[in-house]
Amino acid sequence: MNLGLSGRITRATIQSPLTPLFLIAAIMVGLLATITIPREEEPQIKVPMVDIRVMAPGLSAPDAVELVGKPLETIVKSVDGVEHVYTQAQDHGVMVTARFLVGSDPEDAATRIDEKINANIDRIPVGIPPPQVTVRGINDVPIVVLTLTPKPGAPGQWDDQALYELAGKIRTEIAKVDDVGLTFITGGQREALRVVPDPAKLAVYRVPLGSVIEAVSQANRTFPAGTVRESGGTAMVVAGRTLRNAQELGALTVRSVTGAPVYLRDVATVEQAPSQDQSRSWRWAKDGKDNWTMAPAVSLAIAKRAGA
Repeated sequence: MNLGLSGRITRATIQSPLTPLFLIAAIMVGLLATITIPREEEPQIKVPMVDIRVMAPGLSAPDAVELVGKPLETIVKSVDGVEHVYTQAQDHGVMVTARFLVGSDPEDAATRIDEKINANIDRIPVGIPPPQVTVRGINDVPIVVLTLTPKPGAPGQWDDQALYELAGKIRTEIAKVDDVGLTFITGGQREALRVVPDPAKLAVYRVPLGSVIEAVSQANRTFPAGTVRESGGTAMVVAGRTLRNAQELGALTVRSVTGAPVYLRDVATVEQAPSQDQSRSWRWAKDGKDNWTMAPAVSLAIAKRAGA
């Protein structure tokens, strides 16, 4: 009987008295490796990513890429340890993301990016604000996502704004739990004060639009003005004004015409309404009649702290 190479090796292994010794040695090496090699349920893998955000006022997305994005890409690619570079552009802004090699130190990565940009800042067009550098890592990726949505047939008070407020309350409580990292809300609408100037009324009262913008931006501010002693204690004095609702904002004095004050409500519509949409989410589900129904939804994403 002619045996091939594998057959001869198999026969030699079966007949050799050393085979049991090799098996015992392999088992012992495996046990030793199991005992000595460190193991983690959640391995702490360092994959640092650095976001560089640059505001480009007045530039369209294509112009922002050519004038800001590409020079910034060239600068970032020259940094040691950078593996990939991604660029996102929109009107009036650019974001460049640098992903470093696995195992790189996040703080060191941010420092190298910042130093390289500062050393080559002359490549960025004049008039562009300084870039903002932010470090992200694997721990910033959410591990749990909770979605809030009303049940089918639930009362109509659960709209985008109500769900957003509920998600904010849940977020506050979840942040108190040990080892909880970053949390953020996707979808929904937060409540905001909206001012819509009326061009005709501005012309009648001879109020420039810039005066309205300046009055609103300067009014809603507070700052510490010192301390006072009272009843054996010390209290901080805060100066300024905080606008809480549409009525207070509408009563804001924009300017004075012939000695008579002109209020914001005289030249603009002031209302308390949901803010402009930044992101929206919905839930689609079938009802009892196999019809698809749509309901608003808000998602709360939760990440863990490093080492958790």
